[in-house]
Amino acid sequence: MKDNNLIVTASAEDSGLRLDAFIGCNTDELSRSYAVKLIEKGHVRINGECVTSKKQKVSEGDAVEIDVPEPELLKVEAEDIPLEIVYEDDDVAVINKPRGMVVHPGPGNYSGTLVNAIMYHMGDSLSSINGVIRPGIVHRIDKDTSGLLMIAKNDKAHESLAAQLKEHSVTREYTALVYDNIKEEQLTIDEPIGRDERNRMRNAVNGAAARNAITHIKVLERFGKFTLVKAKLETGRTHQIRVHMAYIHHPLAGDELYGPRKQSDKIEGIKVSGQLLHAGTLGFVHPSTGEYMEFHSDLPEVFEQVLAKLRKGQ
Repeated sequence: MKDNNLIVTASAEDSGLRLDAFIGCNTDELSRSYAVKLIEKGHVRINGECVTSKKQKVSEGDAVEIDVPEPELLKVEAEDIPLEIVYEDDDVAVINKPRGMVVHPGPGNYSGTLVNAIMYHMGDSLSSINGVIRPGIVHRIDKDTSGLLMIAKNDKAHESLAAQLKEHSVTREYTALVYDNIKEEQLTIDEPIGRDERNRMRNAVNGAAARNAITHIKVLERFGKFTLVKAKLETGRTHQIRVHMAYIHHPLAGDELYGPRKQSDKIEGIKVSGQLLHAGTLGFVHPSTGEYMEFHSDLPEVFEQVLAKLRKGQ
């Protein structure tokens, strides 16, 4: 079996982290629990030495090598998972994805994903363009990001929606809570995004093979140590909002990958488990009717709870 070899170098901020936590924080595709399995099976080395203890601490400058086995050919199974279907017809569906749900199967996440759920609810009525692992999936949002996704139910619809994404004509607006006070009322971040050359599992402004990326930010509410913003995507790069906000020194609250390395998993005493980012508005032209359609979803409960505490403290 061929492995994918990842090499991640520990920074000063990483020093003292347990090995499993370091891998979980520094790789987007590997969960901490999956990292534990890789460590225990001898797939992880520090400076060339195999390490099998998840409790091993990393030091600044350590080169952590991770051999990730290529996934076996999968027959993705339909699973009866509750799903909030905002809209559905013969061509498209709009799903309100909850926080914590992975969009499609991958290493360490072979079940419980959005794909498993839509296969159960929609059967064979899904486009095949992205193959067996991602039927119907035109675009994705991160595991801990909640909100609206469009699903293609046939290949013609998939091609139309994908073309609209490429042309940047799809409306995608997010609500985010970010650290510290943003002084401007509105701003545009126009900075190219590519792979982080120090850590290939993250993205960065001016990273390797950087592509044009534009995010429009509007301040909605200020809380002193946090700011609530609306982020409108003009382009759709991986982690775009998270990378851009971290670049201007206002990372997303709860963001374990791009936020402060030694942050708490609680905001105002409420456990958030990931970035507070919600895809609340989605608009596109229907592939068959040519009609522009726009959908909205409310913030998830944990997001609302944090905002309520912040407003109460003002």
